[in-house]
Amino acid sequence: MATVHPTAIVEPGAQLGANVTIGAYAYVGADVTLGAGCVLHHHATVEGFTQLGPDCEVFPYAVIGGRTQDLKARPGKPGLKVGARNVFREYVSVHLGTQEGEWTLLGDDNTLLAYSHIAHDCVIGSHLVISSHSAVAGHVHVGDHVNIGWNAGIHQFCRIGDHAMVAACSKCVQDVPPFVIADGNPCETKMINVVGLSRAGFTPDEVATAKTLHRLFYREGLNASQALEKARALPEAAGRVVQAFVGFAAATKRGLA
Repeated sequence: MATVHPTAIVEPGAQLGANVTIGAYAYVGADVTLGAGCVLHHHATVEGFTQLGPDCEVFPYAVIGGRTQDLKARPGKPGLKVGARNVFREYVSVHLGTQEGEWTLLGDDNTLLAYSHIAHDCVIGSHLVISSHSAVAGHVHVGDHVNIGWNAGIHQFCRIGDHAMVAACSKCVQDVPPFVIADGNPCETKMINVVGLSRAGFTPDEVATAKTLHRLFYREGLNASQALEKARALPEAAGRVVQAFVGFAAATKRGLA
């Protein structure tokens, strides 16, 4: 059974899962679905065609499911799908897709710190941390176990690979490969995210392979095609590190940071 504060507004049509808690002056729109165990603190807003998975938590003044700011938007019912156990801290905003049938997607176990923003039509993985005041523009794809630092900005249509870190105050205008730390304005790939990979259970040999890839792509003066050719010829080419990095690099459209 849901617990709804008497001052909260839950529009007719909203679907509330078991044990949902909605605090004072919170707002839930008519097309919203809240999974079991979700908690909306006072003055939180969840609106639009939005589906929150179980055990999500929305802090005061966050707006989840707001209308896109994309000027191409037309009347319709774009959506937002959010997985389980996501935390949206104060003043976070996450927008719907742009057009009818388009979605903004978030995975599981993400933490979005105060004032951060996810724009329309993004595809966000799981176990993400996006720090305060950071902004992810429209159509960005972010992998799993990514850390985006304070006040970083991610340009439209960029991709950020798994286990990557974008440092604080960075301006990211190209794709950030898996396993790296990127920093600067514009953002440049600096080194392998050794601490992050170790914490995620990658072996020392896999970390060494990631360092080898970093040298191939960024230290040996090779162009992208040459680096890809050498990477595919590595003894570790069948392993998950090379497969992820090479697959990401081969698919880039904006170029690698």
